[in-house]
Amino acid sequence: MTSATSNQPAQPASALAGLASAVSGEVRLGLHDRMLYATDASLYQAEPMGVVIAADTADAMRAIQYCGEHRIAMLPRGGGTSLAGQCTNNAVVIDLSPNCTGVLEVDKAGRACRVEPGITVDDLNEQLRSTGLFFAPDPATSRHANVGGCIGNNAAGSHSIRYGRTSESLIAVDAGLADGSRVLLDAGAHLRDPRVKQIAGELIPMLRQHADLIRERFPKTVRRNAGYALDMLVQQLDASGPDGERLNLAHLLCGSEGTLATTLGATLALNPIPRAKGLAVISFDSLEGAIDAVGPILETSPAAVELLDDNVIDLAAANTEYRRYVELMPAPAGGKPLRALHYVEYFSEDGLDDIEASFGRLRALFPDAAIATYTDSAAMAQAWKLRKAGEPLLHGVPGNRKPITFVEDNAVPPDRLPEFVREFKRIVAEHGTKAAFYAHASVGVLHVRPMLDIHDAEDRDRLRSIAVQVAALARSLGGVMSGEHGDGRVRTPLVEDYFGREIVSLFHRVKRLFDPHNLMNPGNIIDLDGTHPRPVESMTQSLRVLPSETPVQVPDTNTYFDYSDQHGFDGAVEMCNGAGVCRKKTGGTMCPSYMATLDERHSTRGRGNALRLAISGQLNRTDAGTPDFDDADTLETLNLCLSCKACKSECPSNVDIARLKAEYQAQRHRETGVPLQSRFFGSIHALNRLGTLTPGLANAANNTGIARYMLERVMRVDRRRSLPAFDKPLRRRWGRTAKATPGVRTVAVFADCFTDANEPGIGLAARTLLEACGYRVELIDPGCCGRAMISTGMLPQATAMVNRTIERMLPLLDRDDLGGIVVCEPSCLSAIRDDWLDLKLDAPRETRERLAAMCALPEQFVEEHWDEHPTTPAFTDPGGAVLFHGHCHQKALWGAESSSALLHRAFGDRVRVLDTGCCGMAGSFGFTTDRYDLSMQIGELALFPSLRDEPDAIVVATGTSCRHQVHDGLGRRSMHPVELLAQQVKGAS
Repeated sequence: MTSATSNQPAQPASALAGLASAVSGEVRLGLHDRMLYATDASLYQAEPMGVVIAADTADAMRAIQYCGEHRIAMLPRGGGTSLAGQCTNNAVVIDLSPNCTGVLEVDKAGRACRVEPGITVDDLNEQLRSTGLFFAPDPATSRHANVGGCIGNNAAGSHSIRYGRTSESLIAVDAGLADGSRVLLDAGAHLRDPRVKQIAGELIPMLRQHADLIRERFPKTVRRNAGYALDMLVQQLDASGPDGERLNLAHLLCGSEGTLATTLGATLALNPIPRAKGLAVISFDSLEGAIDAVGPILETSPAAVELLDDNVIDLAAANTEYRRYVELMPAPAGGKPLRALHYVEYFSEDGLDDIEASFGRLRALFPDAAIATYTDSAAMAQAWKLRKAGEPLLHGVPGNRKPITFVEDNAVPPDRLPEFVREFKRIVAEHGTKAAFYAHASVGVLHVRPMLDIHDAEDRDRLRSIAVQVAALARSLGGVMSGEHGDGRVRTPLVEDYFGREIVSLFHRVKRLFDPHNLMNPGNIIDLDGTHPRPVESMTQSLRVLPSETPVQVPDTNTYFDYSDQHGFDGAVEMCNGAGVCRKKTGGTMCPSYMATLDERHSTRGRGNALRLAISGQLNRTDAGTPDFDDADTLETLNLCLSCKACKSECPSNVDIARLKAEYQAQRHRETGVPLQSRFFGSIHALNRLGTLTPGLANAANNTGIARYMLERVMRVDRRRSLPAFDKPLRRRWGRTAKATPGVRTVAVFADCFTDANEPGIGLAARTLLEACGYRVELIDPGCCGRAMISTGMLPQATAMVNRTIERMLPLLDRDDLGGIVVCEPSCLSAIRDDWLDLKLDAPRETRERLAAMCALPEQFVEEHWDEHPTTPAFTDPGGAVLFHGHCHQKALWGAESSSALLHRAFGDRVRVLDTGCCGMAGSFGFTTDRYDLSMQIGELALFPSLRDEPDAIVVATGTSCRHQVHDGLGRRSMHPVELLAQQVKGAS
C-alpha cells in the first residue's frame, strides 16, 4: 500500500503485538488506526507499523525501550503539523499530545519553566500569563503545535527577529534515546552523565577538528533549519574551556526531527511579556513594492514583519470565516487593488507613546501608503488571524493546480529578498506556472508555493526541477533551502548538495552516536545507508496521491450532493491538507469531540483522513482500490462527529465534514439499507406529527419505565436523557391571521418540526415580535426541511421530502407582499440556506438560492431590516444579565451576531455573547447511550461552567438542542431570543 521509507526490516507481528503489554497507554495496530497517522500537513503518506498513545512520559520511555530492544523504527509525534513530511514514516508512532501536557515547574525569578512535550505553545502561554512571562517562539500553528514538536523542528515564528528560534529559548531537554537511555541534556551534561559523556567524547573532537569547515559551510542567516545544528555546538565550544563545559546537546535536538532522540520534557527560557504592543498593517498594490519595502521597514526596529500576497488575500476574501478579516485591512490609495500586505509589529517596555512613535517613523517612510494601526489586543488578534491562516487558505485555490509545499521556506538575507523573488518568479514561469508568496520578511524567510497538480506526472517532474533550482538560488544568495520547516522527506535529497559530502559525513557520525541502529525517524535529514545521498526522485515518492506505484483514485460516484463548489467529489475528499487547525483545544467550535477526547481519530483531520482512505479504497482489505462505504472503523470514527458544520467555516480550507459524512452514510445505506436507528432519528417530522395528535398521552407514555427501557434497548436512547415534550402544535395554536391589507408587508413563519411540535411558544413569540414591527404575520407549513434525514445520511428520502417542500414554497416567490420568511430553529434554517443548495434537487439552483435568500432567523430578520419596519419596536429592561449561546450551524454559517445584534440593540450591555463552542447535544447526537457521556463532557468544556458562574442570569440560546442540553446538564431553563424579545417588547400582549 505504501512504499518503504526506512531501511528497517519488516517486523514480525509478534514483536508488534508484544508492544501492548510493554506500555500502559493505548496501542493501536489496526489498519484504520495506523493510517490516521500516515499523513501530516505535507504531501506525503507512509503507513505506520503501529501507534502508541503514551499514558505519560514514563510510558513513552517504555515504548522507546521496547522498540529499541526489538529493532523497531519509531517516530515521536505531537501535533503532526510538519510541512516537509518528517511526521510520516513506516515506524511505530509515539503520540505524546493527548496526555503529556503538564507544566511541571515555573521559576518566575529565573525566567524559566519545565514542561512536558505535548503541551501546545498557546496552552503554555495561557498558564504562564499570570507570571508576566511567556515562551517566545510563535509559529502560525501555536494553538496546536506541541513544544516537543517545536524542539524537533526548531520552530520560530513571526517574532524571531526579536526572540530567535526555539533553540534560543531552550535550556535543557529530557530525552529518550533508542538504546533505552533517558538522559538530561543541558550545558555540561557530559561532565555528569556517563551516556552523554560517551556521545560527547567523540563529538567534541570531531567538532573541533572540523570547526573551520562548519563555519564556512553553514548559512549565516538568522533562520536556518537544515541538517544538524553543528554550528551552534561549535559556537558553544568556542566559548568553553578544554572540557567543553558550555556544550549543550539539547540544542543539537533542535531541528533534528526526532531522528536523534525523543523529547520527553524540556526546560525553557521565558521572556517578559512586553508592556505595550502595536501592529501596523500596510497595503501595497504590488508584491514587488511590498518586497522592496522590507529593508526600510527593518530600520524602524520592528518585532515582526510579515508578508501576505494577493493569492492569500483573494482566497480569504472568498472564505466565509476569513472575509471579515480582509475587510479590516486598509485599501491602497487611489482605488488601486490590494495585492500585498505587510504586518509590522512593535513591542515596547516604555509604553504606548513609544509604539506611537514607531508608527510615526513608519508613516514617514511610506507617506503615500494606506496604513492601519492597532494597539488594542483584541483588534490586533483579529488582524493577525488573516496572516496565521495563510498556509491553510492556499489549499482553497480552484482548479487542479494547487499551491504545493516543497520550496516552502527558503531563507535568504533580507537585503537579497528582492533579487530572490525576481529569480524565483523567473524559475516558476519557465516551468509554466506561478507561485503564491507569504513570508517572515523580517528574517528573510519566504514561504513560496508554486501552483502544480501533484496528480500529474509532468508536474511532479516540474516539482523536482523547481526544488533543485530554487535551493541553488537560495545558496547563491547566502541563504539556505530551509529556514523553518526542516528537511523531512522533501529536502533531505538536497542536504548533501548544499552542505557537501564532508559535512554530511559528520551528520552521519552524529546520527550513529545517538542512534546506531537507525531506529529514530529513519530516512530524514540524512540518507538511509550513509553512503549515497537520497535521490531527487524520492521527493515525489510516498505521496498521498501516489503512496505506491499505483495512484490513489477517488472513484466516480453517483453522489447525492453536488460538489462543484469543492472541485468535484474527488476534490472534496482530498480537501483536508492536514494542517491540524482542528486540533485546537479552546476557542471557536471546531472540533467539539476532539476538544473533549484529544484523540487524533476524533479530530476533523482524523475524519477527513478516514473518509479519504475509505472512499479511495485504501482501507479495503479484500479489494484494494475499491471504495469501502461500509468500513466499520470509518463508521466508528464518524460516529463522534456532531455535524456541527464548524469545519466549513473555521477550517481555512473549508473542509465540509458534515456533508462528506452524510454522503458516506448515504452511499452505505445504498449498499446495505438504512439502519433502524437512523430511520428513527431521521423520521422526526413524522414522529412529531404523530405525537401532537394527543400530546398529553404521548408525553405520559414516553416517560413510562417500559417505554424508556424499550427506547434504550432498541434505539439506544440513553435513559438519562430527557425526551422532548410534545405540545399542542403551533398549527392549532396560531389562530386567525389578519387579512392582507394593501401596503402592509407580510412576514411568514415557517412551521419547522421543533417549533411546531415541541416549543410552539417560540413561534408565537416570533409572531408577537414581528407584529410589534408592524407586519402582518402568517404561518406557513409547506413540509419538512429534511434536516434530520440529512444528518442521518438518509439522503434519498431527504431529497424526496425537500423536493415536495420546495414545490409547496414556490408560490411564495411570486408574492409581492411577502417581505421574508423566518425560521425559528437554526438547524432547519441551515438546511434551507446550506444543504438545499448542495443537494441534487429538482428545482434549479437559482430557485433554491432565491428561497434561501428570503429565509432568516426571526431576530436576524428584525435586525437586518431595522430601518425598514413600518413600526419601530421598543424594549423594556429584562432586569438581569443576558447570556447568549449561539447554535453551531448559526455560528458556522452566519455568525452569532445574527442573533446577538438585535439582543444588543434591545438590551445593550446586559447582553454577553458566550465563547462556548458547541453545547454537545447536536440533534440526535447527545441522545444515544454511546455518546451521552461525551455529549455532557463537551458541555463541560465551556458552556456549563460559563452558566454556573452566573446562576441568576437569563440564558438565551437559539437551538432547541442547546436549550435541551442546558436543561439536562444544569436543570436550568433557557429561552429562544425571540421569547425574551417578545416578552420585553413594549405594547405587546
